[in-house]
This record gives sequence, structure tokens and C-alpha cells, in this order.
Amino acid sequence: MDNNNSGSSSDSHSHETFPMDTETQAYYGNHGVDLRRLQLNLIRALTCLYYHVLPSPPSFVSSPGAALPPPPQPQQPQAVDRISTLPDSFLRRVVSLLPIKDGARTAALSRRWRGVWRAAPLVLAHSDLLPARRPCRSMLEVSPAESMAAADAVTRILEAHQGPIRCAHIVSCYMKHLIPGLLARWLHLLAINGVQELFLVNRPWPLNMMLPAGFFGIATLTRLYLGAFTFPDTAALPGAIEFPHLEELGLLCVYMDNRDMDFVLARTPVLKTLCIQMNIWLTRLRIVSRSLRCLQLVGGTELDVLMEDAPRLERLIIWSSLVDNAFQRKVIKVGCAPVLGYLEPALHTLEVGNTVIKDGTRASRNTMVPSVNILALRLYFGVHNNAKTLSSFLRCFPNVKRLHLESDHKTVEPTCKLSVNFWQEGGAVKCVQSHMEVMIFCGFRGAPNELSFLQYILESAWMLTKLVIVFSKGSFTSKAKANKKLKPLFARKWANQDCSLVPVESAVKEGDDMFWLNSESGSDFSIKDLFVRHPALGLEIRRSLNLEAI
Repeated sequence: MDNNNSGSSSDSHSHETFPMDTETQAYYGNHGVDLRRLQLNLIRALTCLYYHVLPSPPSFVSSPGAALPPPPQPQQPQAVDRISTLPDSFLRRVVSLLPIKDGARTAALSRRWRGVWRAAPLVLAHSDLLPARRPCRSMLEVSPAESMAAADAVTRILEAHQGPIRCAHIVSCYMKHLIPGLLARWLHLLAINGVQELFLVNRPWPLNMMLPAGFFGIATLTRLYLGAFTFPDTAALPGAIEFPHLEELGLLCVYMDNRDMDFVLARTPVLKTLCIQMNIWLTRLRIVSRSLRCLQLVGGTELDVLMEDAPRLERLIIWSSLVDNAFQRKVIKVGCAPVLGYLEPALHTLEVGNTVIKDGTRASRNTMVPSVNILALRLYFGVHNNAKTLSSFLRCFPNVKRLHLESDHKTVEPTCKLSVNFWQEGGAVKCVQSHMEVMIFCGFRGAPNELSFLQYILESAWMLTKLVIVFSKGSFTSKAKANKKLKPLFARKWANQDCSLVPVESAVKEGDDMFWLNSESGSDFSIKDLFVRHPALGLEIRRSLNLEAI
């Protein structure tokens, strides 16, 4: 998907993007809901869903045994129909690589081609079935009429096609407008055809569309993303249900409670990646999984996250926060994930073992997670309590080699002024003194509290070889003024005289990176450090500083 379109739905057009019917307006109006605010929040959530969380459909489908045929002999006459000499396995592979409309059209060529198309492993991408659209048009802007036309095509294809469905990507459909029972029929046909990857998103309204219980009969799934549905009562489902091959699961804006989540984790024995975005009713995420390697939460800080039994977890990532009330602190009980971020002292209560980490918590075997080597934190340095908690957080991770800090500027006026002594008085921080090699500080504006913290780091970090300071784009009128802000950092002796300090200007304006994640990157374990892909560290900056290699 083209992330450049992610901001194309403006507030002024929000009522046109997801038009409410009279029934929906009456329902929310009677419950005292501000309709305009509801629309804006929905657009915010679905913009993130469509452009940052939901993976794109695969563009290539391999067909087992579809090897390239030998080249034709040169002595063959030019009039010979060489395509007809190709084996069906090869033709099925060719058809599987075509957009779904073009692949279906090949069935009109001949009886043989009809059989080829019906047996080809397909990628059924709903977006390919939509009418031709303006190049700048957003994925959010799909009318009910366009959606229904594409839904009719989905029905025809699923009923005509008899071969395997490699991937079904149905993400632009107003499910409420479907013929009753049609969604259940789709899921039945997908199950018969052994669908492996399913991306299914309901276009509002309603937000709480019930997921047909027949969905739980698709045992062939390896990858699943659901959006804007309500889970059925899992207590009433057969106990034998299982997704034995499911490795990647995304639950996006889904109505489900804690019991439903426990049900899902208990029936996905090989699950490696779990992505959750703004799920409704879910208040506690209790992770019990012997296979899970990556947990991503998007706007999921409404959850208490408890890592009870996840021995293979490598990444716990809280990509963004949609909680406005800083008093709604949520518990993050960490385990052994080597990569952790973005934690926010203002919003998260960190718990290690049975100890709640707070200001003044001393390091001990019971309060440390030695496996974490990459840590990302978001902090407002102008709030005293946030700053005090930062040192305690860092003490929990004694072996961090790479630290990402993002300076938050939500509060206009700082509530305190901190000196270097403030950071030193808390006592030694092992990861800072003995292990940290690279630190990347985003959102720097030159505030006194930011400078005092950086002075403390430079005076204490003996192993630090590179400190990258990323100025907020447009916060300084010239590079000279930006560099002048850094002068106090050179007034005191550094622990490592060979450390290089690299100031750069952010590649994007502050605020443009609110939703910068790509969920596919999060589950790509070949990427060592996800956080160097922050948009502030644009591609040119990453290459010039060689950040992905060090």
C-alpha cells in the first residue's frame, strides 16, 4: 500500500469518508456520543489500520512443481502455437501472477484456459476488483456502491474457482450491505479452497459486525488479519477448534474480551507474531504462548500486558499511544524479549517479576531483565516524575547496547528544571556506564532538561561510540543555530573521548510520524533494529550514518 496517502482524509471530509446511516446516528446520538468526534477517531484508527498495520497482499504466488519448461527447438515452424505446448502447471503459475481481473479473463480464451484459471492458486485482492480510481485517492474513500460491485465479483470468483486460494485480501467491503449469510458463504468457500492468508476488514458502519462462527473452521490459515468485527461467544464454540498452522495474527479494532483472547492463544500452537490495534473490551492481555516471538501493540496502551509464559518472545513493541489521560497508567509486565519499545513512563507502569518499577527502585536480580539489548522509550523531559522514572526504567535493563529516546513535547510549559546532578544523584545505571554503544535521541529542541540528560550520558557512558541527535524539523531557522544549542555538551569531559556526536535534522515534521510503523517490519526478524526506521531517520540519514549496520 502507498503510505503517502495516509493523511489524505481531512477533517472536513470525514463525514463523507464513512457516512453514517440514520439508524447509526440515532444509536450513538441517544448514547450521548459526539458524532463528529467519533468520525474523526474512526478515521484516525482506520488510517493507521489501512496504511501502517494491515499488510499488503502478496504480489507473487509460487506454484509447487511449476518449473519453467524447456525452450522450444529452433527448427519448429513459426506458425506453431507455442503457448499451447506449455504444461498446465506453468500456465497456472502465469495466471496466478496476474491481477485477479486479468486472470479471470483468461478463462474466456478456451476450454483449456478455463480449467487453467479454475485450478490456479489465486491471490484474491479486493482492491483489484474496485472500479478505476483517481491516482491520489485514498484507500479510505471507497463508496458503498463501489464496495458492493467488488463484493459481487468476489462472490462470482469464489463460486467459480476450484483451485487453492493462496491469499484473500477483502478489506474494503461494507459487510452490513451484503446479502444475509453471504459473508458466511465466502468463509465456507475459502475454507474449502484451503485459503492460507486471509485479510478481512469490515467497513463501518456498524463497528461491531459479528464474525460468523464458521470462520473458526478455516484450519489451513497461516496468516490472518481481522478488522472491525465482534468475536462470537467463544465459550459456546467447540473445544476442538484449532488453527494448527497460524503463524501471524492481527486483531485490529476488534470487539473481544479477555476470555476470547485467551481462547485464541490457546488454539494457535505455532503462532509467531501477534499484532493488536485498539481492541475494544479487551482490558488485559495475558500472554501464554510457547511459540510467540513478536508482540506488537498499536494504540494498545489501554491494556495491561502480562507476559506470563512466553519463553521465545524476542520483541515487545508498543508502536503508538492513543491514551490521552496520563492518569490511566497501564501495567506492562515484561519478560525476556531482547527488543522492547516504545515504553512511556507517563503511561506505563513497568513490572518486572512481582516488583513495580517506580522512582527510587534499586537494581536487583528481581528487578532486572538482562536479555534486552535494544530499548526504545518516549519521554517528556519537562515533567519531574517522568524524568525520575527514566533512571529506574534504565536500571531494569542492564545490558542495553542501543537506546532510542524520543522527546515528547505534548506539554507546552515544562514543570521543572533539571541539572546534570539530578541524573547523577540517582546512582549508577549499569547499561549507561558499561554497555550502551549507540544512542539515538529524536525530537531534540534544545530544552535545558534535554541538554542536562545528554550531558549526563556523555559523562557516564564509557562504551558509547555514537550519539545521534535528531532535531525536530523546522524547530531551528538554520543549522548554525541548531548546532549552537549543542555547545554546552562540549563544555565537560566525556567518558569516551572517541565518541562521535552527530546532529541531524529530522526527515519529517514533528507530528507526521505519529503512525510510522509498518507491522511487516515488526515481524521481519532479519531487521536487527526496527527503530532506526523511524521516519525522523530518513533513508539518507540511515545510509550516511550506517545505522542499520552498526
